[in-house]
Amino acid sequence: MGWLSDETGLDKCAANYVPLTPLSHLNRAKSVFPELEAVVYGTRRYSYAQYHARVSQLASALHQRGIKPGDVVATLIPNLPAQAEAHFGVPACGAVLNTINTRLDTDTVAYIFDHGEARIVLCDTQFLALAEAAKEACDGDGPEIIEVGDAQSSYPATGRFPEYEDVLAGGDPNFAWIMPQDEWESLALNYTSGTTGRPKGVVYHHRGAYLMTMGTVISWRMQLHPKFLAIVPLFHCNGWNHTWMMPVLGGTVHCCRDITPEAIYTAIAEEGVTHFGGAPIVLNMIVNADASVRKPFSHTVEVYTAGAPPAPATLAKIEKLGFNITHVYGLTETYGHVTENIWNPALDTAPAEEIAAFKARQGVAFPMMEHVTVLDEAGAQVPMDSKSQGEIVMRGNAVMKGYLKNPDATQEAFSGGYFHSGDIAIQHPDTHIQIADRAKDIIISGGENVSSVEVEGVLMSHPDVSLCAVVAKPDEKWGEVPCAFVELKEGATPDADALIAHARAKLAGFKTPKQVVFQELPKTSTGKIQKFELRNQAKTL
Repeated sequence: MGWLSDETGLDKCAANYVPLTPLSHLNRAKSVFPELEAVVYGTRRYSYAQYHARVSQLASALHQRGIKPGDVVATLIPNLPAQAEAHFGVPACGAVLNTINTRLDTDTVAYIFDHGEARIVLCDTQFLALAEAAKEACDGDGPEIIEVGDAQSSYPATGRFPEYEDVLAGGDPNFAWIMPQDEWESLALNYTSGTTGRPKGVVYHHRGAYLMTMGTVISWRMQLHPKFLAIVPLFHCNGWNHTWMMPVLGGTVHCCRDITPEAIYTAIAEEGVTHFGGAPIVLNMIVNADASVRKPFSHTVEVYTAGAPPAPATLAKIEKLGFNITHVYGLTETYGHVTENIWNPALDTAPAEEIAAFKARQGVAFPMMEHVTVLDEAGAQVPMDSKSQGEIVMRGNAVMKGYLKNPDATQEAFSGGYFHSGDIAIQHPDTHIQIADRAKDIIISGGENVSSVEVEGVLMSHPDVSLCAVVAKPDEKWGEVPCAFVELKEGATPDADALIAHARAKLAGFKTPKQVVFQELPKTSTGKIQKFELRNQAKTL
């Protein structure tokens, strides 16, 4: 083995090894970009020097309130500066950050408080009643509440609890951050949607978040000083880790409390926003925005979209408006996006429909991932023939530590040395993955598998359709048949026969919806359509 058999003196030490953590990014930015804007929200603008000082004050204040390394600090906050500050300030005192979905019900929030053992919750005034009710419903005392007022959005602090800015004022801006001794230490706790039972607590480590920030810079082809609009909720996979990433590039986080077409167009036109991420529903919102809220801009806006396969028709429309869409894919268990659709230059001159269809693919592994592929039920690689289906599996540095207090679910999720997504997909000859459906969303009609995603893509190409979802409806003859739920564009007239005829012209008969229901679709806070609610509704039709 030569000299490798004797590596005397070649040990890790303070000079050559530092545990990876996204906290390092903000420490560096304080020195490298002190005067550049770090966070913007309405009239509030913080430089990197100010951002670092506020984060330090938060860490200090939490430490003063008895928070120790390993304790959990929760948040119930929209995408505001306090939520961005918590992403650094909570781990800077050694604690674990638990960002909670603000749209959850009282019982679920109480369960998360109890299960995660949160000691403190930072809560926006709008959601104070939710936090109070959840605390009251806890098995124990529940977390201490610190109120985060937002006067400029008509949510001034009530004064019933210690107020965030007052708490910060009592903290030390020169507080010495408690950096991780091991990059495997827990950084964040995120809960799954819990649509089929109690949500599971997904635990992130510092190493994974750090490498997510580096992989994203490469994949998004980013340069220094981007202006990032925070649309993806920071309680969803920690906003895909983008807030932890911005200090790497000296970028600016533009906070956005309410996601509306006007807010998006204003941020782009007036603040020069260059990047944002969002579910396909956000793309739809932009495409269908009224002319009165649209504002002209001259630069190309880079957009990551994920959460559901975007309809090729939507992709074709939005790119004409000045947005370049990159389709990514991931889960709560993978810190957010772990596959990317890498563009094929050979398609530069292809017809618009072919370009949009390619961009609808979920793509290939991000740089920080080791392997992402599609396996069959026996755990073997599926043929990459654009038709054989299997489950998306992955392994790499951006996979969770596991599920909190649930070793059985963790073991099941990691069986065979991969994380199992539960998403059904095909692989193309160029190795790109394309989701066919969630396993639970496949419709089996007369023994034939129907991909709801395929049917939705066809319906979305109809000029009257704004949004749609296709689920299984029980049928005495066929077992199940496709049922479409549709949101129409403003001014469009409901015509089920026309939509069914449109689908029949492009799909096999067994794939064509047998019923169309016109209504507003139930959605999660990140814009995902809640198909489980529609499946329940379809059973009663």
